[in-house]
Amino acid sequence: MFLTIKSTNILNHKQLTWKDLQPDILQYKSVFSKIREHAVDPIERVQPRLINGIAHLCHQKQGVPILLVCSSENYDYLKLIAQIAQNIIVPSSSLFGGNYQITNDTVILKPPSDTQHSFTSQGKVYFTDWIEKNLLFGYSCIYKNKIHLEPGLIHQANGGTLVLSLKSILLQPKIWFYLKKSIEQGYIELPPQNKKLPLPILIPPIPLKLNLILCGDLESLQNFQIIDSESYKMAIYTEFEEEITILNEDDMLNWCRWTIYLAEKHKLPIPEETFWPELIKEGVRFTNDKEILPLCPRWLIRHIRESVLIMDKLLDGQALHNVLKVRLWRENYLKETIMNNLRQNLTATEGEVIGQINGLSVIDYPGHPRIIGVPSRITCVVYPGNNELVDIEGDAKLGGNIYVKSMMIIQSYLMAQLKIQLPFVASLVLEQSYSEIDGDSASLAGICVLISALSEYPINQQIAVTGSIDQLGNVQPVGSINEKIESFFDVCCMHNLTGKQGVIIPIQNTSHLSLNQEVVKSVKQNNFHIWTVTNINEAVYLLTGKFWKNKEDQENCLLHTIQKRISNYNTTPDSSQFSWLKWFYK
Repeated sequence: MFLTIKSTNILNHKQLTWKDLQPDILQYKSVFSKIREHAVDPIERVQPRLINGIAHLCHQKQGVPILLVCSSENYDYLKLIAQIAQNIIVPSSSLFGGNYQITNDTVILKPPSDTQHSFTSQGKVYFTDWIEKNLLFGYSCIYKNKIHLEPGLIHQANGGTLVLSLKSILLQPKIWFYLKKSIEQGYIELPPQNKKLPLPILIPPIPLKLNLILCGDLESLQNFQIIDSESYKMAIYTEFEEEITILNEDDMLNWCRWTIYLAEKHKLPIPEETFWPELIKEGVRFTNDKEILPLCPRWLIRHIRESVLIMDKLLDGQALHNVLKVRLWRENYLKETIMNNLRQNLTATEGEVIGQINGLSVIDYPGHPRIIGVPSRITCVVYPGNNELVDIEGDAKLGGNIYVKSMMIIQSYLMAQLKIQLPFVASLVLEQSYSEIDGDSASLAGICVLISALSEYPINQQIAVTGSIDQLGNVQPVGSINEKIESFFDVCCMHNLTGKQGVIIPIQNTSHLSLNQEVVKSVKQNNFHIWTVTNINEAVYLLTGKFWKNKEDQENCLLHTIQKRISNYNTTPDSSQFSWLKWFYK
């Protein structure tokens, strides 16, 4: 069967060009030469919520002044948030804390007068990713028969702001409640280093004024809400924005300047103009959206730092390209092993088969840094029975909840379309799957292979399919689209690239594409194809050359073919015990 795409008003599928397969970077070409012009602080452009939260914290007068920041809580994030806070908070001209004077066995606290004293502070911003009692509150002890007073981080930040990790607080809740109590009462006592050996003297408490910024992910914030719901309710909440939406040149300029800001903080070279297109393409793969780029400090700095290690004089696009190529090779052994196994077997990339289709899935191995795309053969057989769809993965308890739900949607859609009680059992299976699968991205392939088995019309094996469907037959987007397309392309190249092979994807996934250069080049040369569809009808037509539904041309309509076969079967007299065989023969 030679597949010819006809022009018809019921089909809106589109074949993508090579330009659709990556973000349109040319529209921002002029931006890359403006990055260093008219230097503007990028923080207020890319982190407006964080800045607003910090500014609001400075004016909070009631209760314990706490700002909860939903963010990663590693060292780099805490340091960056502390630097941003230091730039926003207006430094005070006052001194805070005091000055301990030790005379014989007496400790006297005098007002703060000199920043050289250990317990006197200027109200700056400090941070730490881990807290211990002595590290945070300081301690007192007897050392060489003399009284020794050691300040903690709270004394250094007195009058200012302290940035802490929520996880370290959650692991030591007693420290949190002591810190909270100290801020509420307005003074901090210096605890003994060893509770069992307290000093036989009185150490005056130091006046305390402190703002807190507590950083943690949603799980940490939820746990904090559990252990101290009162503080959670009274705290200011904001978020560190991990992504930026790129809608115009200003947005792209802000993202580039944010990246340079981070590079300067880490004392790294400033990227050249050719560096940005490569970073943007990799950023789109990271976010899975052409209009969204990552703001994650660690992600951005990693790419710059690794490029610096291998760059030749300049930090340019070639340096980053080489870094990404080497990283892919270094992390790709597992994928190569999987693809070599596919070489011998299951994935057909030529010919036509009834009740067989190439689906696209991904494997996410715990501990492996990459999601691995894998083509999967899905088959369907039909035999006499009573209106049933057998999901072998689900029955074998290899299908997750979302997968099982997608199979139910397939059955509901088909029953609603046929409008006839079905004298069959259809059995669907993902061949040679040995571990649990989940997700609904195989549901479009599932309904197409089911239609093929019922109508006894073959599916073109040169095309792979991914997409989710709803009960109305609309196609919905799926995740990891780049990895899925590239995996089928790799299999086609291993077998034989015919020039007619390709992938069907949901039209919504067009905005998620950032494919590698091999796929882009092959599409440009018309050796590989990518089609977008909006509904089941379009997908079935691309796979079979026949319509699924078409009232104007029922002879070319698979729905009509299936209904006609069912009707013929139901009206045939049951003349023998073998009459059911007529279902399988025309």
